[in-house]
Amino acid sequence: MSANREHFSSKLGFILAAAGSAVGIGNLVGFPVSATKNGGGAFLLVYALFVAFICLPVMMAEMAMGRKAQKDPYGAYKSLSGNDKKWSFAGGLAVLTPFMIAVFYMVITVWIFGYLAQTALGNLDMLANPDHFGQFINQNTVFGYMVVVAIIVNLILVGGVKEGIEKAAKFLMPALFVLLIGLVAYVLTLDNAMAGVEYYIVPDFSKMDASVLNGALSQAFFSLSLGMGILMTYASYISKKDDIVGGAKMVAITDSLVAFIAGLMVLPAIFSFNPATNPEELSDSSVSMIFVYLPKILLALQTDIGYTGASIVAFVFFLLVFFAAITSLVSIVEVPTAALIEEKGVSRKVALLILAGATGLLTVLCTMSFGMVDWLTKFVSYGGADKSMFDIVYDVFYDTILPLNGLMVCLFVTYRWKKAKLSEELSQGCDSYSGSFMEKYVNFSLSTFIPVILLLIFVNTVATKFFAVSLFGF
Repeated sequence: MSANREHFSSKLGFILAAAGSAVGIGNLVGFPVSATKNGGGAFLLVYALFVAFICLPVMMAEMAMGRKAQKDPYGAYKSLSGNDKKWSFAGGLAVLTPFMIAVFYMVITVWIFGYLAQTALGNLDMLANPDHFGQFINQNTVFGYMVVVAIIVNLILVGGVKEGIEKAAKFLMPALFVLLIGLVAYVLTLDNAMAGVEYYIVPDFSKMDASVLNGALSQAFFSLSLGMGILMTYASYISKKDDIVGGAKMVAITDSLVAFIAGLMVLPAIFSFNPATNPEELSDSSVSMIFVYLPKILLALQTDIGYTGASIVAFVFFLLVFFAAITSLVSIVEVPTAALIEEKGVSRKVALLILAGATGLLTVLCTMSFGMVDWLTKFVSYGGADKSMFDIVYDVFYDTILPLNGLMVCLFVTYRWKKAKLSEELSQGCDSYSGSFMEKYVNFSLSTFIPVILLLIFVNTVATKFFAVSLFGF
């Protein structure tokens, strides 16, 4: 272990930072809608089972690799494989993935900040206009918001692990919880709110089919930041005394709890606004829900609490989503930052400067691919449709590569690093792990059915996204 390597000052700091990476935009909006459309309580139950029995073992494996190697994902694969070049691809992909996802996430975060700024200025009525979002993303003002978001993210990251990431997580995550609980408490007082709660939590097992199961597993995997190298990087900043097994459980519980509670905010608000809402007609897209549908709902609150009151609620909502986006964005950017520092020997400030230039350029290009520049908007064609540059980043690195990265982790800890070494690392800080049912289950699942499931998801996603063919009927 490098004596100069930074570490989180406490277990709480690590858990909040890791939970911050997991709690993102999808948890707050996409998850509740997906649950409502796909069986309500039945979906929630299946999601919880997937988190516990499939995602948690992968999470623990990632964290064990990071802490053992005390390096970024590329360095971890390199170190733990004994410089085996065959695993260089997996390590490189584990760093390239968050770098590209940072571009996608930056674009969305900039939009959120723009809407937050507009609600602060009292322009909620403008945001509720169905045509506004399409106009907003093609205005030059979006680049001004981009600069502000970039400054916020880099100010947090330049402080390092203790003074930057940990301090930000200790403020932003509790603030996020307080804002979320406050909004839920308010929304549940609205007329017809209980209809939304009923749709959300009452099980409907008739809707459970292969596509729903696939969606629940994908949602769980993506939601927990698996395959992004984040947990591996963050775990490299914790000591051998810390309990990885307990920490992984806490991160999974926190992430799932936030997603569940968010449903008690979003769905009751939707049904209060329109009692005749048909859940099947709600968009699965978090982007569409946040920027097109929800502003109309928030504006409708003026009937009960006036325009100023509705604007305040809207401001709190977008502040909540912004906090979730910032914590995720910081964790995503930290992965390539750590890789540059450790693999190239540059300072944190130089690494951030390099990444600011590289991700900044790609973010500008992706932002311009929504209609500002025609060749970026119709950048390439696949799956039977024209795709923008933004679409490519999202489809390739967010939708497709994450299961592949998870598969690589499973294969590596099972067949290269070996189960005994994985168990040894997980036992440090958790004396009860050795010989436990959890140890037996983790070793068995990572070497048998979890890799098969991740491979099937990866293959089917490639076939569906890029060739418009579903191999397994979902």
